[in-house]
Amino acid sequence: MDGYVIAVGFDDAHRFSKRVAPSIRLLAGVGVEGDAHAGATVKHRSRVAVDPSAPNLRQVHLISTEILDALAAKGFALAPGDLGENILTRGIDLLALPRGARLAIGEDAVIEITGLRNPCAQIEAFRPGLLAEVVGRGPDGSLVRRAGVMAVVIAGGEVRAGDGLAVTLPPPPWAKLERV
Repeated sequence: MDGYVIAVGFDDAHRFSKRVAPSIRLLAGVGVEGDAHAGATVKHRSRVAVDPSAPNLRQVHLISTEILDALAAKGFALAPGDLGENILTRGIDLLALPRGARLAIGEDAVIEITGLRNPCAQIEAFRPGLLAEVVGRGPDGSLVRRAGVMAVVIAGGEVRAGDGLAVTLPPPPWAKLERV
């Protein structure tokens, strides 16, 4: 076990935050059962407007508690689900994973990391000043996003707080995560 699940959530509407639930069901090729972003094709409003037939690379949103801890140290007290994540984790540096890394969760579920969440103005509307904390610049001037990662569901299953997470890396060379 590389890490574990702290909390899970979903929302059937396109709201910024998600309701924390005792468990969520992941559906292969679809996402989180009952979540507004579930589906084989893109569901994020801005992406639907561009190409509604594009594959949904944002079926599951994950954030680590380590990110929330760092934000809390800067005065942003955030609860599970506040940033719209489906799965809140501990013990894995999600942002350091390569594209294609797989996470086995609990007994049956497997997800594959597709890229970084692209923080938007909704984060700023939720908590003024928060956008500047989750989007920054690296030493080379490149854009750095720290609002979690997105994934697709490879194998479905029930996921709940306390479930273990095991990482399997794809064969090298590893592709750096980009926004999806």
